[in-house]
Amino acid sequence: MIRAMIVDDDALVRLGLADLLDTDDGIEVVAQASDGVEAIERATAHRVDVALVDVRMPRMDGITATTGLRALPHPPKVITLTTFDLDEYVYNALAAGADGFLLKDTDPAEILRAVHLVATGSAMLHPAAARRLIDRYHHANRPQANAARARLETLTPRERDVLTLLARGDTNADIAAGLGMRESTVKAHVSRVLTALDVTNRVQAALLARDAGLT
Repeated sequence: MIRAMIVDDDALVRLGLADLLDTDDGIEVVAQASDGVEAIERATAHRVDVALVDVRMPRMDGITATTGLRALPHPPKVITLTTFDLDEYVYNALAAGADGFLLKDTDPAEILRAVHLVATGSAMLHPAAARRLIDRYHHANRPQANAARARLETLTPRERDVLTLLARGDTNADIAAGLGMRESTVKAHVSRVLTALDVTNRVQAALLARDAGLT
């Protein structure tokens, strides 16, 4: 059972998301919050596996909340929510440790799929929107690029192949199919890649790969 938390300052949005998640027998909504401060309090009081966090909220926005949630002793996975797919704040949330982002008008079935994917350690990025987002807001300067390339040099050729597809937004199943590997082997490679690159999730690994010019 995936324990979910909904964080949004709009009560109607919270209600709608809660009703949606409640239709999935594999998801339980254990907490709701109206801003980042409440989100951290709720996640501390309740074990949360996945938090759906709005980007723009009063008191503490979703970016700061994501940083706080990821710093908890038992950090939940975070999916940020936004109205605009090319929103600068979404990139900042991803860089802060979010595992993906969704538009608020995303198809309900895709929202449920995203919660399941993120709970298992995958990222949920809409590939086209993610690429445009990174292209627009993630301009690597030379020192950043050099540092990123130095980290990539520690990877094996197979790990680099996995990272290339990961950075494209592929799931573990997609990578397994593309490289002719078992999904369990892909998971092991992804774990080693994250450790070698000293990042906490797939999104940060993808950004680093982008810095290095791998994608």
